[in-house]
Amino acid sequence: MNFSTPAGHANPDLYIGLMSGTSVDGVDGVLASLTDGQAPQVLASASLPMPENLRRELLALNEAGGDELARAALAANALARLYAQATAALLQDAGIAASAVTAIGAHGQTVRHRPDSGYTVQLNAPALLAELTGIDVVADFRSRDVAAGGQGAPLVPPFHAAVFGAQHGRAVLNLGGIANVTLLAPGQAIRGFDTGPANVFLDGWCQRHLGLPYDADGRWAATGQVLAPLLEQWIASEPWFGLPPPKSTGRDLFNMQWLDSRLAAFDGPKPLPQDVQATLQRLTARTVANAIDGAAANTREVFVCGGGAHNAGLMRELAYCLQRPVRPTDDLGVPAQQVEALAFAWLAQAFVQRRQAGLPAVTGARGARILGALYPA
Repeated sequence: MNFSTPAGHANPDLYIGLMSGTSVDGVDGVLASLTDGQAPQVLASASLPMPENLRRELLALNEAGGDELARAALAANALARLYAQATAALLQDAGIAASAVTAIGAHGQTVRHRPDSGYTVQLNAPALLAELTGIDVVADFRSRDVAAGGQGAPLVPPFHAAVFGAQHGRAVLNLGGIANVTLLAPGQAIRGFDTGPANVFLDGWCQRHLGLPYDADGRWAATGQVLAPLLEQWIASEPWFGLPPPKSTGRDLFNMQWLDSRLAAFDGPKPLPQDVQATLQRLTARTVANAIDGAAANTREVFVCGGGAHNAGLMRELAYCLQRPVRPTDDLGVPAQQVEALAFAWLAQAFVQRRQAGLPAVTGARGARILGALYPA
């Protein structure tokens, strides 16, 4: 890895954002110019696949296991090296030296999220990332909000408001492993919360039965049929769906054991795998629609980002359940796959400028907080 660092000072507007989400399928990164009062300008973007051995280890670390501390530290180092590769690709693509970048915002990989017990764990090695890149790193965005009694998630609503605000009711829906929504309306406080599973089940079930990483465009789901009794059992059997915001979740709750236990308890005929996939797709769309209808019935349109925005079948299901226009954030000028990485560049800038990006109306914290911790180069 070659990071060019000629003499000079960082451009106060240049930030890198790096994101590896609950789907654990890869790392997305952006190099962006963030000038106050102007729309973000993405100068370069990169997406690196998650190496299969690292992916398996990160997924395994979501559950208790032997020698967890050493395994987690080694996985964090491997992830930081992947982040550094993404950073190198961004700098090379943009023709920009590392010394010109003010900071990297790197969220890390969430392996535990238990704000109800006062903690959240994101595997990351930001000191190593700073060492490898020669760029200041801002990381650990959730823990300050959790310390203030908040959920520590979702983190992106203030960024969504800054970039996607509208003169009418609008929702911005992120479909990663878990779905979260930001509700925007003129004259109202920014609101946002997790709605439940998105790709975590769709990918996991597809991997189990087809050996494929995901159900491209929902084509496998399209061969099955939605089983209404199974869908209703899933929703009725999970108290989390009925909790009011603020709320957040992750693989601690929505994992394949959750799905297996409910399939075992289903009192109807054993469903075909493709019917389960179709019903899982409807589960994501239905729980999103329930959440938006319950919290912001005046929402006129929904813009989708994250990997799920590329699933044509899921997008059709969302339009059916929401009965509103559903479009990717590309239509607002930010490609769906870049939104979360861009959000962490924005959050890094908020930390550097000491702006409070933790919103009590979103997370339930006792007050707005500055989010993140600095690891100097």
